[in-house]
Amino acid sequence: MRVDVVSIFPDYLSVLDLSLVGKARQRGLLDLRVHDLRDWTTDRHRTVDDTPFGGGAGMVMRPDVWGVALDDVLEPGAQLVVPTPSGEVFTQRHAEEMATAEQLVFACGRYEGIDARVAEHYRDAGVTVRELSIGDYVLNGGEVASLVMIEAVARLVPGMVGNPESLVEESHGAAGLLEYPVYTKPPSWADLEIPEVLLSGHHARIERWRRDRALERTAERRPDMIAALDVATLDKQDLALLAELGWVPGEDGAGLVRA
Repeated sequence: MRVDVVSIFPDYLSVLDLSLVGKARQRGLLDLRVHDLRDWTTDRHRTVDDTPFGGGAGMVMRPDVWGVALDDVLEPGAQLVVPTPSGEVFTQRHAEEMATAEQLVFACGRYEGIDARVAEHYRDAGVTVRELSIGDYVLNGGEVASLVMIEAVARLVPGMVGNPESLVEESHGAAGLLEYPVYTKPPSWADLEIPEVLLSGHHARIERWRRDRALERTAERRPDMIAALDVATLDKQDLALLAELGWVPGEDGAGLVRA
């Protein structure tokens, strides 16, 4: 996979040389390129922004500078990702879809954002444009959001994570649940003991315990995810536990509602 990031602060992305992403770059699993938007400016001040039409506070990033930069960076079939607090909220489903792309180009806005015509222009040109937010808050620029999305996507690239099974049961996976609590040595710490079932060696009981804890945690912390579960994917024990937690199948039988 090729990932390009365009920013006026390219050094901000240096952390991508660390950890699993950095190792993936070294191994050739990820072709990651960071570009300085100012390299495409033509004036001696290397200007990338101007005042907003209609007035108002702040500055807006110029479409002409972004246009020449993206024309150079985008390859056929690429997806353009614009981090913005006004975008659709980024989820694991987005990460899974984006992990199949041959090229992702992240356009990191600053100030009041990138002139809206940039996204419109590339959509009209047939480019898949994703305007995405990583949450209901505002950052100084798109670099932090790009780092979040790149890591979420890159770890799904085959060969990126050492043990692929670690991706199966984690939070927000195909099961639609938060991950169960995890423990390691020592078995006793600060007067807290490891749940006995995890020491039993009984794989079926351990699997059931983990499933139950995942359901309980999700019901407590993310009831919206419980409501979105497909009843057809739940077994009798799932449904019994959910009923104890106050969730039952709705009248249509397809989803769950509070009892």
